[in-house]
Order: sequence, then C-alpha cells, then structure tokens
Amino acid sequence: MTPRNLATSLKCRSNARPMERYDRLPAELRHWLSKAALPWSAQSTLRLWSRLHRETGGDIDRMTRRLDLAEQKMLMRDRTRIWGSDCAATPLGMERPSP
Repeated sequence: MTPRNLATSLKCRSNARPMERYDRLPAELRHWLSKAALPWSAQSTLRLWSRLHRETGGDIDRMTRRLDLAEQKMLMRDRTRIWGSDCAATPLGMERPSP
C-alpha cells in the first residue's frame, strides 16, 4: 500500500504514544479524524477542538463544520505547493473543464 498524505505542510512531530492520545479524544473528534483528508495529530486537533468548543458553546455541528473549513484552508494552501499554481485556480471538489 502506498503511504498517503505525506505531502503536507502540517508539522511532523515525534509522538511516543499516538494511539493513547487518539483514544483519549472526544468521540465526535475521533469520528471527524477518521474521515479527515490530512494526517492530523491528536494534539493539534484537540487544541483546535477545545478552542472551537469555547467559541461555539459546545455545538458539535458547528465545531465539525469549522474543522472542515480549517482542513479545506490547509488543503488550498498546500495544493499550490504540491501541484503548482495552475491547480490553485480550481476550487476543491470542482472539475476543470476539458480544453
């Protein structure tokens, strides 16, 4: 199997017990991470989740939508670096018309 999600600007950190940290995350956050496009660390997502919890008053739907937006922003930032400037003009999820 080919490794995935290795070409990202997310910082790589050594994490001695990543599964233990993942297992301690809230269930809703673990669910979101299971569908995430990027290889988020448990530490960074928990930090963002905690901030979003304060900002939204604990509204899980709003929190997960904001996580989606944060991930989309990171993907948009990375796509120019990974695939070139021509790719940045097309929004994510949109097909470019054939020439």
